[in-house]
Amino acid sequence: MKGMESDRRTILGLDIGGTKTACVEGTLDGRILERIEIPTRATEPFDATFPAIVENCKSLIDAGHTAGRTIGAISVSVGGPLRIEEGFLINPPHLPRWHDAPLKARLMEAFPGIPVAVEHDGNAGALAEFHFGVGKNRANLRHLIFLTFGTGVGGGFIVNGQILRGASDTAGEIGHWRLAEDGPLGFGKRGSWESFASGAGLVELAAQMFPARWKSDTPIRVLVEAMLGDDPDAMRVAMAAGKWMGRGLALLIDALNPQVIVFGSLGVVLGERILGPARKVIAEEALPQAAAACELTPSVLGNQIGDVAALMAALTEPSMLRLLSEGNGESIQD
Repeated sequence: MKGMESDRRTILGLDIGGTKTACVEGTLDGRILERIEIPTRATEPFDATFPAIVENCKSLIDAGHTAGRTIGAISVSVGGPLRIEEGFLINPPHLPRWHDAPLKARLMEAFPGIPVAVEHDGNAGALAEFHFGVGKNRANLRHLIFLTFGTGVGGGFIVNGQILRGASDTAGEIGHWRLAEDGPLGFGKRGSWESFASGAGLVELAAQMFPARWKSDTPIRVLVEAMLGDDPDAMRVAMAAGKWMGRGLALLIDALNPQVIVFGSLGVVLGERILGPARKVIAEEALPQAAAACELTPSVLGNQIGDVAALMAALTEPSMLRLLSEGNGESIQD
């Protein structure tokens, strides 16, 4: 398999989340060739954690060279808020010590001569599903929403076949929406969507509902394992989170009238434990014709959604894609 990729340009992708960072090497058709995963260490300063990312990137570059491949671009998927073109992280809540971080500039310094593209992780996930996941064999798909649903929750909106970034690159920051006057604290706002239905939000909700059993610093994997084991307390937390998820989704469905809403990360793992209660709320609160037109589904790319999303900043930047394709002896149709 790897021999088929020799003497070709590939993409080095970074999927930077609040808990882990995946460094991958992938192809222009979204296949992952190599992968390294490390803890993000989001509570440590950016300058202290960035060198580990660079070292793992260098390991993948060296492995690709050994196999006869050349990295033609670096592509990053990372949560916002951020200035996308500049690749500058403003104040992502799930990366508390990465505020005001010039991520793209630092990568360009570390890897001179290799072009770098950065995309919001919600947008990157939406593009991955649109091109390689749920939209791969659906020629009529034009309206898609992707929800990150990991440590935090963010969205990516594809409207009329195009990604929607907004006037300040903050389209999709739905985790900031206030769904209730009171509730757990998330995304700097009590009662926000992220405080009820994200990885961090699930833990906070569990700590409020069952303080004798779970605390705010309980690892999310502990709670998720309990949910997967159908533990009664954990399932009550999932039910509550699913209802809040449904309230947020009903607003999105009414506003954007999507054909499909795709869930990454915890949506893949928990499935109907969260989506089931959400569907009931959508049926009660969303416009019936809009709800009927919208499909809810875990990511078709499954556990690979983050890896493929990491490639999308490069794969959807026209000049970068042209450079990659020409380096592989391919032509681009305008």
